[in-house]
Amino acid sequence: MKITIESTSKIVELRGHLCSVPARVWEGTPERGVKVVAFVTRITPMDGDSAEFDADLDEARAPSPEVAQAFPMRLIL
Repeated sequence: MKITIESTSKIVELRGHLCSVPARVWEGTPERGVKVVAFVTRITPMDGDSAEFDADLDEARAPSPEVAQAFPMRLIL
């Protein structure tokens, strides 16, 4: 399966059993078109130059209203 995702400006804390980690909310669609939400805790460019990648993340859009419906934020924060 391939999924195309787009970063949003929303950062949440994912609480685990022993610790919590920050995660950026990403929205996307797989090949069949079902909308998905991803919580990405780690990502880095493979070429080693992160300046352009970091700049793109700084320009991320706000998440769509459907994100709150998919995962109520009270379950994440």
